[in-house]
Amino acid sequence: MVVRLHLGTEKHPTRHFLKLQIPSGDFAGYIFDCDGTLADNMPLHFTAWSRAMQDFGGTYPEGLFYQWGGRPTAHIVADLNKKFGTSLDVAQTVRRKEDYYLSMVEQVQPYGEVVEVARRMRGCAKLAVASGGHRELVERTLDVLGIRSWFDAVVCAEDYKLGKPHPDPFLLAARLMGVEAPSCIVFEDSPTGIEAAKAAGMAWVFVPGPAERGNGIAP
Repeated sequence: MVVRLHLGTEKHPTRHFLKLQIPSGDFAGYIFDCDGTLADNMPLHFTAWSRAMQDFGGTYPEGLFYQWGGRPTAHIVADLNKKFGTSLDVAQTVRRKEDYYLSMVEQVQPYGEVVEVARRMRGCAKLAVASGGHRELVERTLDVLGIRSWFDAVVCAEDYKLGKPHPDPFLLAARLMGVEAPSCIVFEDSPTGIEAAKAAGMAWVFVPGPAERGNGIAP
């Protein structure tokens, strides 16, 4: 099934015209990643990472940033240290990056097409968010979009030990919704998140990111 939408509000106009390939099926649970899926905020996160790296002498190439999307922030810092031989302090770097993001959070816009799927399914199925971000940032982002109250569960990095690509975030979201994993469908923008959805035994929808939108998907 293909859902093609062009929607928005006066406060949050839709800026993209996406074509979402949604598997057919009667799903009881809809699970959404936050960053880059419900929220069109990945450029803001990359700006925050870039500023933190500049402050502490690290590096996080843009291609790698999108490849690693969905991983818990602390894991990313540890992995950057391993990959580039740096010695970034994990807690300090995470806090600096998140402070930069929070300073820009009011700029966050929705992916209108994905948010509209969630809006349509309210009252028809259970809804959850499963993110690799810390709760402070995820909930603030959902608040800016005005949609936090829509979800039966919001799962964040503090809630599990093994993040994406492990299935734990999605399995926890399903459990909190009271829905069996095979009856869930996941909306994700990153390869890491898609791997996690597959590992959880859930159907999934790929939400195109900036690179894909630049290849004929964006208007």
